[in-house]
Amino acid sequence: MAKSLNWTRNELIVAFNLYLKLPFGKLHTGTKEIQALASLIGRSHSSVAMRLNNFAHVDPYHQQRGITGLANGTKQVQPIWDEFINNQEDLIFESERILAEYKHQTIEEAYPEITFDLNDLKGEVRTRLVKTRVNQSVFRQMILKTYQNQCAISGIDLPELLVAGHIVPWAEDEHNRLNPENGICLSSLYDRAYEKGLICVDTNYKILISSRLRSETSKHFYNDFFGRFEHRSILLPKTYQPKRDFLEYRLNKFEQ
Repeated sequence: MAKSLNWTRNELIVAFNLYLKLPFGKLHTGTKEIQALASLIGRSHSSVAMRLNNFAHVDPYHQQRGITGLANGTKQVQPIWDEFINNQEDLIFESERILAEYKHQTIEEAYPEITFDLNDLKGEVRTRLVKTRVNQSVFRQMILKTYQNQCAISGIDLPELLVAGHIVPWAEDEHNRLNPENGICLSSLYDRAYEKGLICVDTNYKILISSRLRSETSKHFYNDFFGRFEHRSILLPKTYQPKRDFLEYRLNKFEQ
């Protein structure tokens, strides 16, 4: 029996999950991830691609860029987008849990690499930590996708060495924890330097070096890894560029 034209909430949520992880240029039937999701939820490749383009249509970031996506069908996706805006963490986690259910897995089975050390925890503490780690993993996927798996400073393109760094730290802005405009893809070295205030990015996307780090100019590592990047622009993604308000927040705490 053919499926209804109206999608269920669960189907819409897992489609939205994939929308967050795919570049805009891959929202078409030839993309293997779209084909895989279509098979998983029993929809055609074209219907899944259409739903993802519906999400692009209601995405304010693309609206600002003059990209319209696909308008027909947006009444179904708008409530999911609104729910995401108002409650990012819960919806992202729910989307991963539902996706695991489609695969006949628990969320822990879907994420063994980030839940392996939680076996001794029980109840609410375990649930909260699982949710945080899953959401951080999804944020990393979103940011690495946005930056095409490249460090925004050095250009290193080995995913094993890349981190989704928060501009406004996770603990300081609950509402924007999963906002892709609050992330920068950095290698582990530069992420650590950014977190410790040794480097910063100004509102013109230029790299700044702290006075603490400049005190090391006589050492060989300084120019190789830091000095040569000073005042250069970071590698900017085509979508979801760092929000200037977030950069300014970090900049105000930076000691030049």
